[in-house]
Amino acid sequence: MTQDKQPVICVFCGATPGNDPIHIEAARTLALELHKHNVQLVYGGGTTGLMGEVARTLVSLSGPKSVHGVIPRALVKISTKSNGNGNGNGNGEIAPNGDGAGKAAERVVSEAMAEDDGIPESEYGVTTIVPDMHTRKRLMATKVLEGGPGSGFVSLAGGFGTIEEVMEMTTWNQLGIHKVGVVLLNINGYWDGLLSWVRTAVQQGFISPENGRILAEARDPKEVCGKLLEYQVSSERMQLNWGEE
Repeated sequence: MTQDKQPVICVFCGATPGNDPIHIEAARTLALELHKHNVQLVYGGGTTGLMGEVARTLVSLSGPKSVHGVIPRALVKISTKSNGNGNGNGNGEIAPNGDGAGKAAERVVSEAMAEDDGIPESEYGVTTIVPDMHTRKRLMATKVLEGGPGSGFVSLAGGFGTIEEVMEMTTWNQLGIHKVGVVLLNINGYWDGLLSWVRTAVQQGFISPENGRILAEARDPKEVCGKLLEYQVSSERMQLNWGEE
């Protein structure tokens, strides 16, 4: 029965720590809350930034089976004896490429693991390697929808990828693909601009007032699990038949 299932929460967040340590602290505190509420974490599978912090902290509290990372193969760097130290900065993060490009990977694995679709249990939990971004998002969403009461999606601070992921899950809710909560963890006003846009879209008639509440806000990590457990679906969601979705 669904009532007996463990809640599963997918956390979207940046693969960098940001400039303000308040965001790293929020990741740690959120992990503590997930531990307290016996939640399984699903996340993007990286070991850097906020992604790595929330995963590593929860594993330290609840064990490796409490965290399931899902990462596209393109975001995994293969470490060999010749390049094993070439891109690391000594802090578990990937330094920029020599050509001036940004971060090239979210995780480094050994050459021996390169041909596998899974990474053995580690301080970051259990990890599945998938072929592309679409498969990553689909699998993460599937894991959430298989969870018990209190399952849902949460977003810490992040960049383009983070906002794209959280808005897609918000849209899926509006379209009737799923009916679980989507929460912005709005630390230090990070998501104020996005929430302001939602209010403007409601005022100007592009989002209904009821659907404007699909994307919820929490200002403290301690609020997140309660908001997901108490989440009520919008009465104006589209009633569509998505088959296996």
